Amino acid sequence: MNAVGIDVGGTSLRAGVVDEHGAVIDTVLAPTPDDADALESAIAHAVDELRQRHPVTAVGLAVAGFVAVDRNTVRYAPHLPWRDAAVADRVAARIGLPVTLEHDANAAAVAEYTYGAARGAGVVVLVAIGTGIGGALLQDGTVFHGAHGVGPELGHLRLVPGGRACSCGKHGCWERYCSGTALATTALELLARHETSSTVLAREFADDYSALTGRRVAAAAREGDVVAKQAMAQLATWLGEGLALVADVYDPELIVIAGGVSESAPLFLDDAREHYASVLTGAGHRPLARIRTAQLGGDAGIVGAATLAAAAADDMRG
Repeated sequence: MNAVGIDVGGTSLRAGVVDEHGAVIDTVLAPTPDDADALESAIAHAVDELRQRHPVTAVGLAVAGFVAVDRNTVRYAPHLPWRDAAVADRVAARIGLPVTLEHDANAAAVAEYTYGAARGAGVVVLVAIGTGIGGALLQDGTVFHGAHGVGPELGHLRLVPGGRACSCGKHGCWERYCSGTALATTALELLARHETSSTVLAREFADDYSALTGRRVAAAAREGDVVAKQAMAQLATWLGEGLALVADVYDPELIVIAGGVSESAPLFLDDAREHYASVLTGAGHRPLARIRTAQLGGDAGIVGAATLAAAAADDMRG
């Protein structure tokens, strides 16, 4: 295959050459510019650097944003400078190679279906839990995009009417209770009403609670910190609650938990499974979806984007 996959994040873009077995054989990392022209130049530079070392046939971009059904246009990406931009065409013109565009969660789902945790599954939902929540739905390996290219937007399902404010403008979205960011928010709420001197987190962040991160909360939970463990228990409950809602809508065979928070799955996934099974509509009278963690980790977006790009290039060649 030797296609390049590029995971375009709000802070950095990571490009990798992916071989026909789904292995990432070389990578380039660069900061993400906040100007559209500069971002496209950075992508082109990363591709040029990689193809100096490897033969490359196509390029795939995985972006966190609304990608139009034509898979050429980024309608909106909250952490990227593109607005109704024909990104695939513009990048292709710079590099002289075919470019395929996909939402990052969809790309990750394709990678897990092709090479990872979702191999052989019929109906798969991927839930990518990181700073927020991204979602993807596959049926027999085919990505569901919705009528306008932006479905399913799972992170902004409203689980708590009138709940925590979300950057999308709503209140009570799932990702405000079940994400790395949400984990830190929950820990801060618990610290505010806890005997703070008795906790590791309170002592460590006494001078600046704003520096507390979800990653640090997870680490403290592993260390036995009582507040961190309570925060993780709440995340597990909200994960189970959201998964039950997703399963009621899509009835998946398999749910894959991906994203940075999935690295801490031993701290919450068993409890989340139990809660999911207890609140699912018709519990006890229907099959439960299997729930697994992703296998490809941080490479999933790159591998999925490259896989889609290679397939599109093969189709063009006829």
